[in-house]
Amino acid sequence: MAVLSKGNLFDPTLVKDLVSKVKGKSSLAVLSPQEPVAFNGQKEFTFSMDSDIDIVAENGKKTHGGVSLAPQIIVPIKVEYGARVSDEFLYASEEEQVDILKAFNDGYAKKLARGLDIMAMHGLNPRSKAASTVIGDNHFDSKVTQTVEFDSANPDANIEAAVALIQGSEGSVTGLAMDTQFSSALAAMRTGGDTNMRLFPELAWGANPGSINGLQADINTTVGVGGTDLAMTGDFANMFKWGYAKEIPLEVIQYGDPDNSGQDLKGYNQVYLRSETYLGWSIMDASSFARVIKPATGGGE
Repeated sequence: MAVLSKGNLFDPTLVKDLVSKVKGKSSLAVLSPQEPVAFNGQKEFTFSMDSDIDIVAENGKKTHGGVSLAPQIIVPIKVEYGARVSDEFLYASEEEQVDILKAFNDGYAKKLARGLDIMAMHGLNPRSKAASTVIGDNHFDSKVTQTVEFDSANPDANIEAAVALIQGSEGSVTGLAMDTQFSSALAAMRTGGDTNMRLFPELAWGANPGSINGLQADINTTVGVGGTDLAMTGDFANMFKWGYAKEIPLEVIQYGDPDNSGQDLKGYNQVYLRSETYLGWSIMDASSFARVIKPATGGGE
């Protein structure tokens, strides 16, 4: 009978399943492609040409166009999640062990996805909801200074204003992440008059359609964590990078008090399942994003 020991990795099938589930639960993972990140960190460069092309007459003089090369450092951060299960797990058949791991994998994927958004959007420790010194200012709330104040009567105009800010900075818009409060305000908008039809019928009844007005969109409560943001839009496809730095290990701990609960595992006939992941991300160009935020006075809601 196979018994799991410390330091085992999730098998490739479970890892693939976990990554797939994260993409379904994280707005940033939905809107941005995942790329591998070096364990020791890596530099990503944004390369831009400062001028347009130049016409050169016959025997004419060529002039300097210029380029800008801005490096961004992606340093992976270690996150972990653990749970106690009965020590019968150790003696169960291999099939039953796999079923338990699949359940753990499913739950961990949801927490990992939610955690990615909370960390990269707001710079918070997902568990404590306190500002993380490890993250520092590497998050949207700190770096993205282009903001629009929320107007519950016309949230559509909020997005138009946010898009204008980005385009005014010569950026592109590829995606939109919304809190449920913002999507509800959009869903409530109507044409008025005799018809009084919904402007965004695809958002009715809390739906998450995947795109609005042809723009890729995702609705997630993670956007509103921290109490400031209601929506974020910008070039998620090109100007936000994220990824895993290594394989995702699963540790089965049989002794001690690994979660500092004061309860010895052996004394309570338990084992502890712990998974760790190294995640890294970078906002390549903050001017390519804008946030819709709650008004400082509380008005507009």
